[in-house]
Amino acid sequence: MKNYSAISEFILLGLSTDPHIEAILFVLFLLIYFLTLIGNSLMLLVIIADSHLHTPMYFFLKQLSFLDLCHSSVTAPKMLENLLSESKTIFVESCLAQAFFVFATGGTEACLLAVMAYDRCVAISFPLLYGQVMNNQLCVGLVWISWGLAFVDALINILPAVNLDFCKDKTIPHFSCELSSLFPLSCSDTSTNFTLLLCSSVFHFFGTLVMIVSSYAHIVSTIMRVSSTMGRSKAFSTCSSHLTTVILFYVSGFIRYLMPTSGSPLEIIFSLQYSMITPMLNPLIYSLKNKEVKGAVGRMLRKYFYPLM
Repeated sequence: MKNYSAISEFILLGLSTDPHIEAILFVLFLLIYFLTLIGNSLMLLVIIADSHLHTPMYFFLKQLSFLDLCHSSVTAPKMLENLLSESKTIFVESCLAQAFFVFATGGTEACLLAVMAYDRCVAISFPLLYGQVMNNQLCVGLVWISWGLAFVDALINILPAVNLDFCKDKTIPHFSCELSSLFPLSCSDTSTNFTLLLCSSVFHFFGTLVMIVSSYAHIVSTIMRVSSTMGRSKAFSTCSSHLTTVILFYVSGFIRYLMPTSGSPLEIIFSLQYSMITPMLNPLIYSLKNKEVKGAVGRMLRKYFYPLM
């Protein structure tokens, strides 16, 4: 039986080891994180303040903005710290905690995107029953279910990982802690952990993707029965922002998790896409393509800023 020396911290290799490049990357990702905080906070403020946006669709968009704030804040602060630090270390317990919240917030976003697809399906397919079906009680319940399923899924994967012994190479070829990056560093048997992660990821992410595809299949079927070209265009426009977000989130997420953990540039790019870039883009996607949001922003500016001029 081998004697192992357990380690208490990992080293996150991050995005670069060149100090000059790290300084540039720090400024770049600080700007991205700042825009993420401002954009999503503004979206939250506009939806809360404007009574015209107190509808199920914007209720879910408000939840998405809050979730994007959480998701980006799980990884961005530590990544920015490491870009300025020489040690780039993180305690094992902190690494597991970060992995848990990455999994939980990512899983919640997958569920929430499925819920938003169902909302659009009901709005387009059954417009006369929309207010009755998507009542406040159902909307709140769907959000709680999304958070609950994701946190249970994260706990199912993290709790077995807490009992692993880490005693091999302590370097993680990544800028954040994710379960798939931690398992190769363990000297314990991780076959059960890998199987559990694979099964839960397939069930959670592919399950929500099936729900999204089913909703959009129903939406397309309904729209194709609309005789007016203008009516079709208007129906499609209400889904375009959500569809863009779905593509950005699922394509980058699936490619990242289907790729073996190696720390390759492509792997890191896809990780940055769904953990930092997508949360920054979502407020732009939903505001630039949405007349109601732009109108609400205009009303808020006139109400709070014009009197001061």
